[in-house]
Amino acid sequence: MFQMLLDSSLKNRLLVLLGALILTVYGAYTLTQTPVDVFPDLNKPTVTVITEAGGMASEEVEQLITFPLETALNGLPGVEVIRSVSSAGLSFIYVTFNWDTEIYRARQMVSERLSSLEESIPAGVAPVMGPVSSIMGEIMQIAIPIDPSKTTPMQVREYADWVLRPRLLSIQGVAQVIPIGGEVRQFQVQPDLQRMVNLGITIEDLQQALSGFASNTSGGFLALNGREYLIRNLGRTSSLEDLSKVAVGSKDGVPVLLKQVAKVDFAAAVKRGDAGFEGKPAVILGVQKQPSADTIALTKRIEEALVSMGSSLPEGMETPRVTFRQASFIEASISTLQGKLIGASIFVAAVLFFFLGTIRPTVIALVAIPVSIFITALVFEYFGLSINTMTLGGLAIAIGGLVDDAVVDVENILRRLKEQRAKHPGVAFDLVGLVRKASLEVRTGIVYATVIIVLVFIPLFALPGIEGKLFVPLGIAFIVSTLASLVVSVTVTPVLSYYLLPGIKDLDHGDTRVLAWLKSKYQVGLSGVLNNPRAAIWAGVIAVIVAGASVPFFAKTFLPPFNEGTLLIGMRLNPGVTLEESSKLASQAEVLLKDIPEITHIGRRSGRAELDEHAEGVHVSELDLGLIPAGDMTRPMAELQAEIRERLQNLPAAIAVGQPISHRIDHMLSGVRSQIAIKVFGEDLDTLRGTAETLRAELSTIDGLVDLEVEKQVLAPEIKVRINYDAASRYGVSSSEVLHSLQALIEGEKITQVVEGNRRFALVLKLAEKDRSLEQLKTLLIPTPLGAVPLSVLADIEDSDGPNQISRDDGKRRIVISANAQGRALSEVVEDIRTTVANTDLPEGYFITLGGQFEAQEEATRLVGFLSIISLVLMFAVLYSRYQSVRLSAIIMGNIPLAMVGAVLGLWLSGQPLSVAALIGFITLAGISVRNGILKVSHYINLMRFEHEQFTQFMIVRGSMERLSPVLMTALVTAFALAPLLFEAERPGTEILHPVAVVIFAGLISSTLLDTFLTPALFWVFGRKDAERLMEQSDAQAL
Repeated sequence: MFQMLLDSSLKNRLLVLLGALILTVYGAYTLTQTPVDVFPDLNKPTVTVITEAGGMASEEVEQLITFPLETALNGLPGVEVIRSVSSAGLSFIYVTFNWDTEIYRARQMVSERLSSLEESIPAGVAPVMGPVSSIMGEIMQIAIPIDPSKTTPMQVREYADWVLRPRLLSIQGVAQVIPIGGEVRQFQVQPDLQRMVNLGITIEDLQQALSGFASNTSGGFLALNGREYLIRNLGRTSSLEDLSKVAVGSKDGVPVLLKQVAKVDFAAAVKRGDAGFEGKPAVILGVQKQPSADTIALTKRIEEALVSMGSSLPEGMETPRVTFRQASFIEASISTLQGKLIGASIFVAAVLFFFLGTIRPTVIALVAIPVSIFITALVFEYFGLSINTMTLGGLAIAIGGLVDDAVVDVENILRRLKEQRAKHPGVAFDLVGLVRKASLEVRTGIVYATVIIVLVFIPLFALPGIEGKLFVPLGIAFIVSTLASLVVSVTVTPVLSYYLLPGIKDLDHGDTRVLAWLKSKYQVGLSGVLNNPRAAIWAGVIAVIVAGASVPFFAKTFLPPFNEGTLLIGMRLNPGVTLEESSKLASQAEVLLKDIPEITHIGRRSGRAELDEHAEGVHVSELDLGLIPAGDMTRPMAELQAEIRERLQNLPAAIAVGQPISHRIDHMLSGVRSQIAIKVFGEDLDTLRGTAETLRAELSTIDGLVDLEVEKQVLAPEIKVRINYDAASRYGVSSSEVLHSLQALIEGEKITQVVEGNRRFALVLKLAEKDRSLEQLKTLLIPTPLGAVPLSVLADIEDSDGPNQISRDDGKRRIVISANAQGRALSEVVEDIRTTVANTDLPEGYFITLGGQFEAQEEATRLVGFLSIISLVLMFAVLYSRYQSVRLSAIIMGNIPLAMVGAVLGLWLSGQPLSVAALIGFITLAGISVRNGILKVSHYINLMRFEHEQFTQFMIVRGSMERLSPVLMTALVTAFALAPLLFEAERPGTEILHPVAVVIFAGLISSTLLDTFLTPALFWVFGRKDAERLMEQSDAQAL
């Protein structure tokens, strides 16, 4: 096939060049249109079911709402885990499906189950599904600071809710906009119970009179004089005066108006969340994107919308400020990697020029880079892949390899041209025939080497879960670009060689000075090794054994930490504190941190926004810290995080320092926003809390374990109103009537909506705040057939406590101890945790599980190990099919352990732990390092077949010398192309690729150095019999 491709390319030379040019231009255009994101699609199909349940206590929410919903959803096909949190008035259920489930099918199944559950849960409670949004979370946060001297929190929130939010939601790609902070306006009716009793008005009278307030009704059509009229009955109003004049009943024939029995006013709805920016109160809008949306393009559209709205801001309102912008991280990552790609290309050009000594062959080899990359861009477009740090990483790793095939081809054509000129100077010859013959000599070697490189990447495609989603696009980018470079080397490279190489002036001058010096030194060294080959082989074996033995002692981690350019600080106080206290403490933290030089701005969110999918109470605050660009940082991120922890250590709150995307990935892996989640399962909440606290105390002694905290499942203060059935029956009132009156008065009841233009405001019946204290509740008047009596006559009112929230995994109650690892490898920390957990005595029926990043890392390591064995078997099979020899195949595969020596040394010197990223480096290295052996062994056999050499030391030295240039060139080009990734390991975009680069660079250097001496030695000791058999085959072709 490749011979036919080569022949037709040399026949249609101009057509090939034109085709390559068109593909390059079209690929370049496609690349500019491809969506750009930070990572590949990491969205595990998850459906969030949110149920708001008024003022129900956590235990009621769990029993009446969460439990029936969980039971119904448990049997759905494809469900992996169901997590739930029941807190005061809120039930959250996270239904996570396996990776193969299509998200819209998952939502349909959940929706069907929810619709069949209406009778199993309390009336008036409606479970709703959260929108489909990306795991990348908020791509943007927009703060509108509130200046109390110019405007009110209510006005700012109204603008955010009814002007800014609808405008942002109308932008294609936005999934959800969640406002938090300010005050939500309500029409509040606050009844005066004493006056109601005096005037004979009941709660039911008020509810009935208000239920139809400010609404329009229809009157149908009227035909009159041949025309049709539409009849509208208009009662809509948003005037407080109109509301206060609503008749609610009559006393002695005189109407009783609402203003006689209640206070009517605008008031703020109950707040469960608050926000601030730069120490001032603010309204913050979190913008979430749809999973497939292009983050950078979407961010630009949002920014354009904000600019266009800036000219029409209400008077006194400050301009909205962007406090968090994920696109900045993406742009920094992508521009870093683009810089690395350009740097790699320059390194490649320098190495090629160093060996080839002239511009033309260097240009021919370099053409393979843009053509291969732009062909890869077309494949990305076809399969719907985005440009992200992993796909660009695949190209960055492959960039050296992209010129390898072309280099081998060009070098051999150049060598044959030099020989032709030297033997027959000035004689005309068949140039097309020479180019064809020289290309075919190395063609099979190149094809087999490329097939093997593709084969070693197969294990990547079987990686499960998040690591598979991360690294498969890297594999696709690597494989596609490598195959593209193979096609380029068979078509474009020979054609360019035909046009450019014969015109080189110094073609007769042989090798460059440096190469000639290298070859002379190499000849002496190789002859010495071949005279005593076994000593060299044993030295290699010992080096491999030492390297292999040191691998288990390496620290292990899942993924290297990202540098997102922002930090997220979680602050948890003890549940039971008010939102006001929580906000005050978070504001103190703002003050403590604002003079750290690396921090540019601070946004604060306390409690939970009304639409948020995270079940956080008012005791939780989050600070979003904007940081200066990574290039301007003067100290490592770990040092900055340590200073932040130190400054906040005296606050009475549990502090966790992380980054937004890393948090989300942790949350997806274990349901907890930290690297390690230790879950204690059991039924009794008090026992769970006690066990968790004991375990936390034991774990706190472990070195390298930071942010250690027990989930805040504690007893929060409650006021319990317990109905006295005897007293209720004496006064002739049913308990349900008493309970209904209490709910309407104390919690408040939304009666209807008041429409004002496009805006809607709730009309709420509720006691004034001053009437809701413990003492006032006792004197609350409850109407009965025997007259109004204080609540204390019908019920016992006591100060008590109850659980603030109840968390469950797969139907079992649990409490979580969360932690992060810092300054020590994750695997070592986890090992210590396992030891501690194993020695912990648990009550009967209780058990502990460990989850988090390390689980994914262990699973990935096991699978990669198993699949690597299959990959090696496949590699061996390919080599055997070519050489028909177990020994020769084993000699070539000997390059893999030789490469491991350098890779292990590289990891050790750079202080890198063994991560999934490093494993990917080992996989890539295995394929690339085999290429050297193939090129050498094939050349030895070809010399014996076609140039009548015998199996002698002279033949091996000659073959090794002739292959020295292409072997060194391909290995050094691939290695030095990775050099830009070896530096600036903490820069956005290079964090994951740095370990990959370290492994491949160090491995290739060691493999090449050892291979240049050990492969000839092994061939000399073990290869004679098989080489002579292959030489004598009658149907011999170039190997």
